[in-house]
Amino acid sequence: MAENLSIRKIIDRIISGEIRIPAFQREFVWTSDQVSFLLDSIYKNFPIGTVFLWKTSSRLESERDLGNFTIPEPRKEHPVYYVLDGQQRITSLFSVFQTDLTSNNNYEWLDIYYDFQASNDIQESKFDALQPHEVIDGRHFPMSVIFDASKFFHEASKLDKDKLSEILKVQQMFQEYSLPSQEFETDSKESIAIVFERINRAGTPLNTYQLLTAWSWSADFDLQEEFSELSEDLKPFGFGNISEEKDLLLKCCSGIIRGDTSPKTIISLTGEEVRSNFSTIKSGIKGAIEFLKDQLKVNSLEWMPYPSMIVSLASFFATTKTSGQAYSDKQREQLIKWFWKSNFSRRYNSGIQDKHRADIKNIKALSKDENKEIAEFDCIVEPFFFKESNFTMGTVNTKTFVLMLANSNPKSFISGAQVRLGDVLKTVNRNEFHHIFPKRFLEKQGLNKKNINCLANFCFLNNADNQKIKDKNPKDYKNLLPTKSLEVIMQSSLCPENSLDLEYHDFLDKRTNILISKAQELIS
Repeated sequence: MAENLSIRKIIDRIISGEIRIPAFQREFVWTSDQVSFLLDSIYKNFPIGTVFLWKTSSRLESERDLGNFTIPEPRKEHPVYYVLDGQQRITSLFSVFQTDLTSNNNYEWLDIYYDFQASNDIQESKFDALQPHEVIDGRHFPMSVIFDASKFFHEASKLDKDKLSEILKVQQMFQEYSLPSQEFETDSKESIAIVFERINRAGTPLNTYQLLTAWSWSADFDLQEEFSELSEDLKPFGFGNISEEKDLLLKCCSGIIRGDTSPKTIISLTGEEVRSNFSTIKSGIKGAIEFLKDQLKVNSLEWMPYPSMIVSLASFFATTKTSGQAYSDKQREQLIKWFWKSNFSRRYNSGIQDKHRADIKNIKALSKDENKEIAEFDCIVEPFFFKESNFTMGTVNTKTFVLMLANSNPKSFISGAQVRLGDVLKTVNRNEFHHIFPKRFLEKQGLNKKNINCLANFCFLNNADNQKIKDKNPKDYKNLLPTKSLEVIMQSSLCPENSLDLEYHDFLDKRTNILISKAQELIS
C-alpha cells in the first residue's frame, strides 16, 4: 500500500511507538552535513526517495533506538511499522523537528539552522549545522521550532518584517512536505525475505543476514557478535575478514543445519536452531578454513576462487567434538579432488543453491563413509584455460592457476629460495606475480596484450627480482638464475626446463602441456 507521509505524521507516529527501528538495521550514520543537505533538498522540493515500512503484528525481540531517542512502547494490540528503507532520512527529520522526547546522546548532534544570508544559488545550501557559539542572531533561525507553534513564534518575533515573511514560507514548506512511502503487511518471514532480496537489488543495504540476526537474538546470544569472535579466531589463518561476508556465513548456518542454502530455507531457520547449533557451525567453518590453508595453500579469503565452496566444505567439518572432525587420507584426497574439479570446471559459477544441495549431501556422506565419491561431475581442462585466460587479479581462473602453482612449492626465479606463500597469498598483490617472458620484450616483438598476459606466461616473481629482469630477453636474464638450481626452479614453477632458451610460442605450447598435466593430476 502506498501513501504519502508528512513530516508531522512521521513525528507523531514515532512518538506513539508505531514506527520503529528493527535491530537488523545498521546504526544511524549520517553526519550533520548530510542532515543539512536533506533539509535543503526538501526546501528546494527535490525528491528524497521513498520510505519503505513493514507492517506486522509480531514484535521483534531486538530493536534499535532511533538515533539519539528511545522510541516509546506502542499501544497494545496495535500493529507496528518497522522501517526497512529510509531509516537515515526518518531519523534525521525526527531529530531535527521533534520536541517531545529527551535525547540519549548516543550520537554527536548539531542543531540545524536556516541561514537568511545564504546564497539563493540552487547549488548552495540554505541550511547549516552549527555549534551554539556559531549561531548569529538575526541570521540563523533554528529549524527545531518549525513544528512547535509557541517556540516558533517566540523565535520569529525577533525578526524584521522581511525575514518573518521568509521564515513563514519556510515553515509552510516543511509542514506541507510529504515523503512517498510504501507499506508491506505480513507476519511471514519468507515473504519479507523475498521483499528484502528485491530491495537489495535496488541498492538498499539490508539483507537476510541482518534479519536472521534479529530473529535469532536472545539475551545471551547475538549472531553478529558470535561471528565477529569467530573472525578473530580465524585471523591467524588469513580469514579474519570473513565476518564481512554476511551471505556466506548465513549459508554456512543453513547448509550445516538444513543441508540447503536457498533464501526460503535460510529465512525459515529459527533462533533456537541457530543458537543450539552454533558451536557445530563454528567448528565447520574453522575446520574448512584450516583444511584450505593446510592442504590447498589457500591463505586468505581473497584467494578462494569460489568463497561459496566454503559452505559445502564446512558441512564435512561441522561437529560437536571439541577436538574437531578428523579425516582419513581417503577423505582428504576426495575433498582435494572435489576442490580442484569444482574450480577448473567453474562448477560454482551458476546454480549455486543446487550445487550446495548436492555437494553438502555428498560431503556429509563422505564424513561417515571414506569410500564415498563426491566429485562425480565432468571436468575437462583445455589448453585455452591457460593460453587464452588473462592474468587478472580477482578472477576465478587466475586464482585457480595461482593456487595450482602454490601447491607445486615454487621457488623464486632469481635466488632459487622457496617462495614464502603464507606472506604472498595473504593479500591479493599483483606485485608478487610477473611475466616469464617480459612484457616489454614481447611488445617490442609486436605481440598483443592477450598473448602477452595469458596465464601460461606468469609465475611467482617478486617485484625486486622483476626489476632485475626488466625487459631482458629470457636467453639473457637466464644468466641471473643459479645454474645448479635452474632445473628445480623451472620444475617448481611448472615450466619446461629449457623455457628460457625457447621462442615464446614454443614456450607457451610446452608450458601449457605441463600445466594441463598438472591439472589432470589434481582432478583425477
